[in-house]
Amino acid sequence: MDDIRLENLGSGVTAVISQEHGFGTDALLLADFAAPSAGDKCCDMGTGCGIIPLLWCRKNLINPISAIEISSKACAQLGQALDVSGLVGKVEIFNRDIRDVKDFLPAGYFDVVTMNPPYKAQGAGIVSSGDAAAVARHGLMCSLEDMCQAASWLVRFGGRFCVCLRPERLCELMCCMSKFGIEPKRLRTVSKKDGSAPWLVLVEGKRGAKPGITVEPQLNVYKSDSTYSEYMQALYADYERERSVNTLRREENK
Repeated sequence: MDDIRLENLGSGVTAVISQEHGFGTDALLLADFAAPSAGDKCCDMGTGCGIIPLLWCRKNLINPISAIEISSKACAQLGQALDVSGLVGKVEIFNRDIRDVKDFLPAGYFDVVTMNPPYKAQGAGIVSSGDAAAVARHGLMCSLEDMCQAASWLVRFGGRFCVCLRPERLCELMCCMSKFGIEPKRLRTVSKKDGSAPWLVLVEGKRGAKPGITVEPQLNVYKSDSTYSEYMQALYADYERERSVNTLRREENK
């Protein structure tokens, strides 16, 4: 893996990044939105380089985190990150397809399940060049229905499933959640700044819950003077060095 680089996430945790498998602001927001408690059993589906489990490792969760990823290169990056960070044993990596989750993980075991799925449906838009980019952006190996079906198997009754996605697919996502017994319960939109249309939605569903959703105040990434909002400043507070705003730009162009 000649193209890899290390990125310090703070609290002694380091991610291993490559051109094919990196992360953006959306993953950071999802990790914070899901906010597992110390004793929760957690699983991140389609984990990529493992940014969400790595961020959760800063919270000193009691139970090992499960991370599912179909790309062997991405799994190798996460494994290297765990070694570099002294976190071997804190994350269990499954180099598997989430559509086969019944074959390798037990039903109803997890309190919190997350996924940052492909933003575009298969057949929507121009397919990205490169296998990894196409899989990540266009749902070639995972539809929203596949994702919700897998989450329905993994999460316990009353447990939470958290997702981030583009706003134009919100209705599709909620319908898929409900189809597999996960009731949408919490919604937060993310905008670049006050007055801008949202470019991201964060959705939490609960397995077996009754209908009724809470819409939280919109999250703005920037203030009017183009500096980070108070929320984003707090989100980045644990980092030991500043990260480039190009992270956000990459996700907005995803």
